[in-house]
Amino acid sequence: MTHNPHPRTLVIIPAYNEADSIAGVVTSIRQHAPWADVAVINDGSTDATGALAQAAGAVVLHLPHNVGIGASVQTGYIYAERAGYDVVVRSDGDGQHTPADIERLLCALDERRADVVIGSRYLERRGYNGSAARRAGSLLLAGLISAIVGQRITDPTSGFTAANRRAIRLCARAYPHDYPEPEAIVTLHRAGLRLVEIPVTMRPRQGGRSSITSLRSAYYMAKVTLAILIGLLRAAPAEPPNNEGQP
Repeated sequence: MTHNPHPRTLVIIPAYNEADSIAGVVTSIRQHAPWADVAVINDGSTDATGALAQAAGAVVLHLPHNVGIGASVQTGYIYAERAGYDVVVRSDGDGQHTPADIERLLCALDERRADVVIGSRYLERRGYNGSAARRAGSLLLAGLISAIVGQRITDPTSGFTAANRRAIRLCARAYPHDYPEPEAIVTLHRAGLRLVEIPVTMRPRQGGRSSITSLRSAYYMAKVTLAILIGLLRAAPAEPPNNEGQP
């Protein structure tokens, strides 16, 4: 019997109409992280996303209609908590995230005693070239969130993260829906969880197109800033009880 040195890991992939890329994404993850299970949250897609993901070897959670990225990701966390996974890696269905970095995320969780590890495009120069408007918006948002959480955050909209059981329990109950990536950083910090960033490589999209264009970046920035500031007026989320005696 072969010993598996990795924690029980689930890679969750929210996907809406990603038929052009989803099979390749699932296949690549299974090649680079064969110890991990893969769950695609099919967010009411009108194309063959769900069927192609399942054929590639993923578990597919079908949502009856499009609920958005935040609710899709929370669905993945709920599934992971109920199934008893130790670690959740969140990746995207467009092929931009590099599956070879998954093991680095898991190592950082352990070595840096973190609850959540964020894969950052901006900690090192690794060839990522976003639009000027999107980069400017990200810098402003990074400055705001860094000030709120009291540590440097360089990539507040990263969709490539790893979370331990403590973070899984919280995200299953209190994951933001409107602007999930930046709001989640603040939510997790306010609940007392430890977050760290590590550099990762991001590739060009393998199919489809981004929902956030250069023209919409400023509008997005204004709305997410307002959402974060309003969120600070609410009570900090309480960490859910651990009923399994696990860290």
